[in-house]
Amino acid sequence: MLTSLMYVTIYVTDQDRALDFYTEGLGLEKRIDYPGPDGRFLTVGVPGSPVQILLWSHAGAAGQPGDGGLPAAPGPLILQSDDLRKDFEIMRRRGVVFEEPGPVGYPFGVRIEAVDPDGNRISLRQPRKP
Repeated sequence: MLTSLMYVTIYVTDQDRALDFYTEGLGLEKRIDYPGPDGRFLTVGVPGSPVQILLWSHAGAAGQPGDGGLPAAPGPLILQSDDLRKDFEIMRRRGVVFEEPGPVGYPFGVRIEAVDPDGNRISLRQPRKP
């Protein structure tokens, strides 16, 4: 029986640069960092959440958006905020690059897309309060 989600993989070209972006830029915490037989196993996560994001070195797959002819889908990683407008300002001051000038309201809440140094889109969401 499956019990939980352990890892989500984000492909990157430079693990140290990605670690800086996800910890210093987005404010995630470093969890695991050790050399393995297939390469460096490096994870980060949202403080207090058991799910870990594996920053895996794979230059060929890093930042691949999918079918360029279609509208952009949400990023492979969707992070939730309880105050996205405030978090946006903090992240912007830290140098995080966003696709829009600020969070946008939608029927489901507020959203904005960040872009990591490899071009991976990171979706940030704040659900609408009932």
